[in-house]
Amino acid sequence: MSNFSDALKKVSKAGKLLEEDVSILESPQRVIGVSFPTSIGGQTRVISGYRVQYNNARGPFKGGIRFHHSVDLDEVKTLALLMAVKCAVVNVPFGGGKGGVVIDPRGLSSGDLEGVSRGFIRELKDVVGEKKDVPAPDVYTSPQVMAWMLDEYEKITGKHAPGVITGKPLELGGSEGRSYATALGGFFVLDFFRKFLKEKRFSVAVQGFGNAGSHVARILWENGHKVVAVSDSKGGVYDVNGLNVPSIIEAKNDKGSVQSFKSKNISNDDLLGLKVDVLVLSAMENTVHKGNVSNVKSRIVLELANGPITSDADSVLEKQGITVIPDVLANAGGVAVSYFEWVQNLQGFYWSEDEVNQKLKVLMDNASQSIIKTKAEFDTSFRIAAFVLGVKKILDAEKLRGRI
Repeated sequence: MSNFSDALKKVSKAGKLLEEDVSILESPQRVIGVSFPTSIGGQTRVISGYRVQYNNARGPFKGGIRFHHSVDLDEVKTLALLMAVKCAVVNVPFGGGKGGVVIDPRGLSSGDLEGVSRGFIRELKDVVGEKKDVPAPDVYTSPQVMAWMLDEYEKITGKHAPGVITGKPLELGGSEGRSYATALGGFFVLDFFRKFLKEKRFSVAVQGFGNAGSHVARILWENGHKVVAVSDSKGGVYDVNGLNVPSIIEAKNDKGSVQSFKSKNISNDDLLGLKVDVLVLSAMENTVHKGNVSNVKSRIVLELANGPITSDADSVLEKQGITVIPDVLANAGGVAVSYFEWVQNLQGFYWSEDEVNQKLKVLMDNASQSIIKTKAEFDTSFRIAAFVLGVKKILDAEKLRGRI
């Protein structure tokens, strides 16, 4: 089953619980496929990419742009649908969208990366806009990539439009707090669940030590939780008594791997099997699957990445009584602060870091409370409760518009 088909199954389950027709959410409103020439390594190559605009009943399309060699239309459609649900779950007035360019950016020079960035946004110039479709960073894209895209868009349109893209550098209208918003939002959700479960302190393992993973490990450590293991693509480190997370971040930045920190080395599979309170998944999609789900020994799983658990594995975790806090809630801090950035751009008035973080906490706490309430009302998993909540808000907007 494709990832998109799997996502539609969750929408269908939500529809059945709501006793609503969800056919309007079974396909995106628009799919844009592009190809464009650009110079890479001194030679002209034709690069392909996609932008999927899934649903805009609640506001402009919103979603990141990823640069990755494995990008395909099924993946982009899936992520666009999840963005529509996610924005509704945390109650920000956006619809869902997603973009992807089929390229491995890791070996590109800065000049070649800039060429790809400008080339892609040129192809999308007529379909994005501050009140139309607002992209943001995603896998292997960055504030610098967003800066190039913003500059190209403004050159083409001949107008200042900082709100057309979020996740920008501060100097170009970015928001305070955006760089670690996904991690902080995930922490706020986990902390809300901690209070709901009447827990005091968690032992935690973090798989994936990129932007979101390293920041959430740091925030958990700063708030008194015991981070016993972290890992990146090369492997991990473990200490039953707890790791010094700032020192690991320093080692990773210095030598490129968490395993350069002096502690017991473990594999990513070893990390999944640790008996901890919380397993944070902050790497890529489908990292927990039917082949390794039996290894998971945590009581709680926090999905900081998009789709890190396959449908088959999700069913196993549910049967085992493991609480899964789903991605459409857990990692929504990123789009929440993207919304704050967009608002600040449109009004030309900017907030302090503390103001941004306080507003983020309110959004994430309210969404967490709503999902806990919805789970109890419909007697379902937290994941399906999140879909029920998000799908209902989208359908309500569609009805008010007279589309259904």
